[in-house]
Amino acid sequence: MPRTILITGAAGGIGRAMVDAALAAGHAVAALDRDAAALAALPAHGLLHPVLADLATEQGCAEGMAAALARFGRVDAVVNNAGIGVSSLRPDAETRLPGIEELDAATWDRFFAINVRAPMLLLRAALPMMRAAGWGRVVNNTTSFRTMLRVLPYGATKSALEAASAVWAAELAGSGITVNVLIPGGPTDTPFIGADSGWSREAMLKPAIMGPPLAWLLSEEAAGFTGQRIIAARWTGDPAAPGVARPIGWPELGADAVWLQGGR
Repeated sequence: MPRTILITGAAGGIGRAMVDAALAAGHAVAALDRDAAALAALPAHGLLHPVLADLATEQGCAEGMAAALARFGRVDAVVNNAGIGVSSLRPDAETRLPGIEELDAATWDRFFAINVRAPMLLLRAALPMMRAAGWGRVVNNTTSFRTMLRVLPYGATKSALEAASAVWAAELAGSGITVNVLIPGGPTDTPFIGADSGWSREAMLKPAIMGPPLAWLLSEEAAGFTGQRIIAARWTGDPAAPGVARPIGWPELGADAVWLQGGR
């Protein structure tokens, strides 16, 4: 059944691959991005609605959702792909990582606004529609655990989104709304990684790998599949294949906590 999919960071790189996959599956797509030129370069398609939105602001998130609703009347799925990375600080930041002295409050706040707050605001806006329909999909692009533990402030924001995804999946269990994480699995050949990273573009993963697992997560076949993170580079079409999926976050560390007797 065709659905309406809201995809952020949709005008290039991984987002563009996600848009292509959703359209190919027959869905309508509200493509949110802050790059007007890149949005204008998206191919014309009757089911595609480009939306200029600055997700760094609460108003931008609200306006982006409002534009999607004005065009399609509802949103069935939210794909939180938009993000800001350390290459935005300087072109070589992927390999010469930013230190704490380099990260002022404004930088920290901007990273968290785009990478963590925007996904929360968009889900919060879409949730009443999903609950009323008894159907919804939330797909969040976080990052590898290696990056979370090495790269600030990007890794910290993605750790936060990973944790939020686990909480949302548990909160919405049994509602018909699934929450999953989809990551490439490694450095991906997009402008998100600066030209001075020193990494071989040829050796990087390609954005198109995100398309097939996203199409599956948006499908009826994925009903009941929730609270999982899929590594797109290992996707074979079978989410149960070894190494493809695992629970969101670090549930195995939950036993480390000492709770009050009788507490949850």
